[in-house]
Amino acid sequence: MTFEQLNVITPILKALENEGYTSPTPIQEQSIPIVLLGKDLLGCAQTGTGKTAAFSIPILQKLYKTDKNKGIKALVLTPTRELAIQIGESFTSYGKFTGVRHTVVFGGVPQKSQTDALRRGADVLIATPGRLLDLINQGFISLKTLEFFVLDEADRMLDMGFIHDIKRILPLLPKKRQTLFFSATMPPEIAKLANTILFQPERVQVAAVSSTVDIIQQSLYFVDKKDKNDLLLHLLKNPEIESALVFTRTKHGADKIVKVLIKEGIEAAAIHGNKSQNARQRALTSFKDHTLRVLIATDIAARGIDVDQLSHVINYELPNVPETYVHRIGRTGRAGNDGIAIAFCEPEELPFLKDIQKLIGKNIPVVENHPYISTETRTVIKRKDEELKFKAKENKKYQGSRTNGDFWRRQNVGPDKGKK
Repeated sequence: MTFEQLNVITPILKALENEGYTSPTPIQEQSIPIVLLGKDLLGCAQTGTGKTAAFSIPILQKLYKTDKNKGIKALVLTPTRELAIQIGESFTSYGKFTGVRHTVVFGGVPQKSQTDALRRGADVLIATPGRLLDLINQGFISLKTLEFFVLDEADRMLDMGFIHDIKRILPLLPKKRQTLFFSATMPPEIAKLANTILFQPERVQVAAVSSTVDIIQQSLYFVDKKDKNDLLLHLLKNPEIESALVFTRTKHGADKIVKVLIKEGIEAAAIHGNKSQNARQRALTSFKDHTLRVLIATDIAARGIDVDQLSHVINYELPNVPETYVHRIGRTGRAGNDGIAIAFCEPEELPFLKDIQKLIGKNIPVVENHPYISTETRTVIKRKDEELKFKAKENKKYQGSRTNGDFWRRQNVGPDKGKK
């Protein structure tokens, strides 16, 4: 199956080709035709399944060549700033040849740049609930012209306490609209919400995101921030790392790593939004034909990278959106090939690690015998070793004295405690 076979229009096909996408994921294959037919959709899927493209591509297609002066036509409601930004970047990537305008609004930052963008006009609005309500109340946003409403990550909205905000937003939407509802799980309150806002929806369900990472060999290196470069150089001495895609959270961070590697004689290049299209394409081509061993990338720039026999993905920095981790490591282990994913974790990234392990449903195996293990982790390991030695010593004491009960009496614990 190709995007062309899904009847995706030429301007979007061109954008997808530029991003390196050729084949739709299962949720895209199922969802795009439903949305193009104008039906409501209930999607059970995690972010790591390609869900954003499943709704953004058909919305862009249906808004192509529409009147650009008739207000906001599509609203995408999402729980976090990070997800809102990612969705906005997807609309930028897929809609670059459509003329469809979009803007992103979220809380925690001054609103002026967002209100300025709204004044210039937008066909698609990506928003978090709180900031959306604020701007509606201030008169900056009207939803009267809305044709499409996407509620993304509904169960996460519930977990974060946004359900009441959503219930305040729903009456502000036109009754005649197309609604797309996505949730990874369907607890009773979410199922009830779906029933109230969807009209005769088509249901699409795809495999849990954790199943996509089961074939990949994952490992975790606890390391202090200052030692990450040295750990990366240490690992790249291993000839078994034939090709490595290294992920950072920032463009600046990607460029710094490239300088470190080149200084040590390792051919590397970075791709991110500040690089020209030609520079990005050159780096990607060299990486795909294996003349370049290490490619450093930010998440957005890495979208669409599909490299045959990519041996390793290295998370130099853990992402703050857990689904992004799945996106990243999914670049390796494709087409039946073996894949290895390595993650660095500094103490400040432990909350990100916790979220990732919760999402994938497993603990990532920790590598303890490396020269740059973090001071904090070394202390924890030493404490555990001491506890194990103490337990072994006490157990040995118990084994030697259990016949006369001296050990239990000394400890004032044990099976005989309290007996008369």
